[in-house]
Amino acid sequence: MPALPPDSPPLLLPAGPLERLPALVVAAGERAQLRFLEFFTAQIRNPHTRRAYARAVGDFLSWCQAAGVPTLDTVQPLHVAAWVEQQTRTHAAPTVKLRLAAVRHLFDWLVTGQVIALNPAAAVRGPRHSARTGKTPVLEPAEARQLLASIETDTPIGLRDRALIGLMVFAFARVGAALAMRVEDVYTQNRRLWIRLREKGGKAHAMPCHHSLEEYLHAYLEGTGIEHDPRGPLFRTLQRGTGQLSARPLAQANAHAMVRRRAQAAGIRTPIGNHSFRATGITAYLKNGGTLENAAAMANHASTRTTQLYDRRRDEISLDEVERIRL
Repeated sequence: MPALPPDSPPLLLPAGPLERLPALVVAAGERAQLRFLEFFTAQIRNPHTRRAYARAVGDFLSWCQAAGVPTLDTVQPLHVAAWVEQQTRTHAAPTVKLRLAAVRHLFDWLVTGQVIALNPAAAVRGPRHSARTGKTPVLEPAEARQLLASIETDTPIGLRDRALIGLMVFAFARVGAALAMRVEDVYTQNRRLWIRLREKGGKAHAMPCHHSLEEYLHAYLEGTGIEHDPRGPLFRTLQRGTGQLSARPLAQANAHAMVRRRAQAAGIRTPIGNHSFRATGITAYLKNGGTLENAAAMANHASTRTTQLYDRRRDEISLDEVERIRL
């Protein structure tokens, strides 16, 4: 297998370590192996997309091996269609479509690299899916206030957690963009505090802070002393045994666990996650007279159709109508 430089970072590939490439890729020779590695390194830059595509491709190639497919160039549209059909029994339609896209893009990459002649996934259609409303659990404004008010503000971790949740609610920030922020991405402009986010596709997005978020960020930066480390990560892990913040950035899985822990401590029974705060903020903004176009700009959405998935005002209408059923 082609060797990588000794100081290169570890790659998240389907079979885990680099020494365990899928058997069909190994059997296809060194050229196919190199092209396969290039797909996940040169072609896909987003680490979350890389992980999702790696899982999908690994599952498909393992399925092909178990089905008796001898080589990469003998994979047929029938094999892809049978795998997709199996996926629909265990995964939601959007997930199946994403997994099929991963396989299709990989084979496109292998075709352009002249590893195989044709893309067997090109003609395979995924399951139909149409959504007007997202499925992300959303908090009511009273629940969001309850959660924020329940977080202690006399500890560095409490100040951090309140600032992070506040950022996701009041700035509609994705958790990935929030956790990628540096201290210098919180700055003063026109006598107001602003934030700078780096969203999907490397898009930079800046916006002024809501007055509550401004209060949370000021308290966090001043209370922890990290304002003097402008190049350091904004949201950091906790040093064991000290109660103080470290210099390491907070991981997304840890942020998710924190949100669940804080919600449970606040007595909130809705099974929320990090993305719930983005939907909560957008819904609250629209309920208070905000426009869909401005919400899309604030959320850095390319289309208002995406923003509509976060608009949960219809949930309240449905609930009111259900209560009309009186017996």
